[in-house]
Amino acid sequence: MILELADILIHAGQNAAFDEAIQRGMRDVISKAKGFQGFKINKGIETPERYILQIFWETLENHTVDFRQSDAFTHWRAVVGPFFAVPPVVEHFNLLAKSNNS
Repeated sequence: MILELADILIHAGQNAAFDEAIQRGMRDVISKAKGFQGFKINKGIETPERYILQIFWETLENHTVDFRQSDAFTHWRAVVGPFFAVPPVVEHFNLLAKSNNS
């Protein structure tokens, strides 16, 4: 399994609308993508405009090719993109170790 980690910073004062939009985008767009395994969205406490989005994919190519080169990616960006203060920083990770209770 591959972890996509997106560090997102939105425009100030847009939290309520973005909270709804990102959840809708995950439910209606990304959750239907090939290789999608699950997600987590975390919202900053000290910086409420900062979000950490974790998406779990079966393979790296499920994200970088199957999803990113599809019409679904365009739809996803139309839902969440207007809120971005700067382009998100996106990286991919392989699992190294895991605790028993996570």
